[in-house]
Amino acid sequence: MDTAPTRKQLTHDRIVRTAAHAIRGAGFAGIGVADVMKRAGLTHGGFYAHFPSRDDLLAEALEQAGHDSRERLKAGMEASVAKGHSRFRALVDNYLADRHLRSPDTGCPVAALGSEMPRQTAQVRDAAVVRVEALLSGVADALGPKAPAGAAGVVAGQLVGTLQLARTLGDNARGRALLVATRRSLLEQFDSPPARKR
Repeated sequence: MDTAPTRKQLTHDRIVRTAAHAIRGAGFAGIGVADVMKRAGLTHGGFYAHFPSRDDLLAEALEQAGHDSRERLKAGMEASVAKGHSRFRALVDNYLADRHLRSPDTGCPVAALGSEMPRQTAQVRDAAVVRVEALLSGVADALGPKAPAGAAGVVAGQLVGTLQLARTLGDNARGRALLVATRRSLLEQFDSPPARKR
């Protein structure tokens, strides 16, 4: 029988969700413990009742960010597949969507934090590796079993790299044009439309 979460667990979860949002928006170095606690509506002094260290928080925040992003992407993909699109097209269209361009704080943590991940502590890097592996696995699932060897890495690299470059260009015509060009290229290379029902 499930039990209701304790007040401490609810507070812990609120801190993690706040940090997951904050690190994607400001980067690992751009947000401190005091900032996260303030955004969560809590005092700085309460932090160590929930986490042994900042790295513990960052590792959990990465996991939460990955979960949130995956659920958002999954919902978008399901809607696209329901319209008759292939799973691969659904992935590409949703990952390289304009809304993802303008929302790094709610999107994929690999795209938002990828360049910073190798410079973190071992604990945070390990959590980052899990996020990258999850992305690769999701892309491989969307490509399907007939995809060429290594295709998931190629596609994931194009998805993440394109989103990072487009965000650098900005939420403007140039940034959106880059998304469109990569979507078109990926679909031409890898998309297999679903078989039509007779």
